[in-house]
Amino acid sequence: MVDALKLKIKTLPFGTHAVECHVDEAFFNTDEQNEVRRADVDVTLNVTRKSENTYRLEITCRGTVTTGCDRCLDDLDLPVDVSYCLNVEQMGTELDDTHDELLIVPSDWRELDAAPLVRDTVLLSLPMTHCHENEDDCNADMLNVLDSHSVEVIPDDDDNPQSVTNGTITFK
Repeated sequence: MVDALKLKIKTLPFGTHAVECHVDEAFFNTDEQNEVRRADVDVTLNVTRKSENTYRLEITCRGTVTTGCDRCLDDLDLPVDVSYCLNVEQMGTELDDTHDELLIVPSDWRELDAAPLVRDTVLLSLPMTHCHENEDDCNADMLNVLDSHSVEVIPDDDDNPQSVTNGTITFK
């Protein structure tokens, strides 16, 4: 956990305050299992206290996250360059994170842990499929193994597909 991302919101002076930190793979793998193998991300968090119970968070993350290629399983470096803004309101007794650009936290919270917000900002900026842009950059040995186990679907005249695996025909 990055202590710099634990914001003392009740004692934060009015105005804008910058928090800078660096996060690595341990930061992304604390709460849940994900595919981050390595990370080298610089985080800037500008926190503006606008009123007694209203804050604005501006999160900027730049760096690289390494994950596995979905095609060949080798390391794949993905660039991270993302910004996200969020308004925070302290009111009531319940946490409400159902809005995209508004987070409502209980009035009695003295601290806001921005780490999950930063983690989600980075992970949601990554593409859904993680593949080398050029297939030639993939691990050739793994591609050969995958090719030897591939299935080719051949439609017959009755629109009844059949699959061929290593010379054996299977009707579906």
